[in-house]
Amino acid sequence: HRGASGYLPEHTTESAAMAHALGADYIEQDCVITKDGIPIVMHDMILDDLTNVVSVFPERKRDDGHWHVMDFTLAELRQLNLTERRTESRAWKSAGTRFPLEQGSFRINTLAEHLQLIQGLNASRKRTAGVYVEVKEPARHRAAGLDATVAILDVLKQYGYDTADAPIFLQCFDEAEVKRIRHELKCPLPLIYLTAQMPSDEKIAECAGFCDGLGVLQTLVVAGKTASGAPELTGLVGKAHKSGLQVHVWTFRTDALPAFVESSEQWIEWLALEGGVDGVFADQPDFVLNWRNSKLASEKPPGQFRLLKDREN
Repeated sequence: HRGASGYLPEHTTESAAMAHALGADYIEQDCVITKDGIPIVMHDMILDDLTNVVSVFPERKRDDGHWHVMDFTLAELRQLNLTERRTESRAWKSAGTRFPLEQGSFRINTLAEHLQLIQGLNASRKRTAGVYVEVKEPARHRAAGLDATVAILDVLKQYGYDTADAPIFLQCFDEAEVKRIRHELKCPLPLIYLTAQMPSDEKIAECAGFCDGLGVLQTLVVAGKTASGAPELTGLVGKAHKSGLQVHVWTFRTDALPAFVESSEQWIEWLALEGGVDGVFADQPDFVLNWRNSKLASEKPPGQFRLLKDREN
């Protein structure tokens, strides 16, 4: 999830490199477009929470009180320093587990640079880590005269991510844009429709016509626990699988577990074994990978769920 973001500032190349070293199957890149049309890897559309833009460009604040990525060229963004998130409301803040605030020297990088890094590590480490790219807020980009999807797809094609079997997932929260990517832009890449809402049975069936999987909140798979202490499963994964859709959940954090969960071990067991999810976005990918490796070493788990499948099969 945004690299090994539990250990280093999110979406830095350092965070991506650490995720690769830890053995992550896929490394995520949220993408926002600069004023001069270049996809950069950043989750937020604004710069306030993650950079020192306030001190470097104090006069560039919009009337809404924020500094927007789309108002800056790549050359200008290169002048900023990235940091761990400042927002105090984040669930993991009180744990004291994250990289120190305002420490280190990290810069904003382009999608192309992240792809170069990951492909270079794939070559030098003889292990293929895929990429998991998100088109952030395409409608807001279009309102600013920027086509985020086309800009991102152009970069992906330059680096060989343009076939159905490429090691990539492309994701977006905008349902209309996911449909556009599949039907209008004829994109063959595996597509994930992101949603924080429980889809109806009809919506799941409809999604099967324009995407390859759903990316959902963890609690849309395991909503809580019963009076007896068992996981309260929603049935979403089973319904999605019947429609041929994968289910990937976000975001697993060892330092910010749901209130009804007793431990990280219990939570991953509930999501993967009881819930049957196909993939997990994790801030601490090593925890999930170590758990998976221990399971694969001790037994062959039932089912066809990709999270636990031996890659040889």
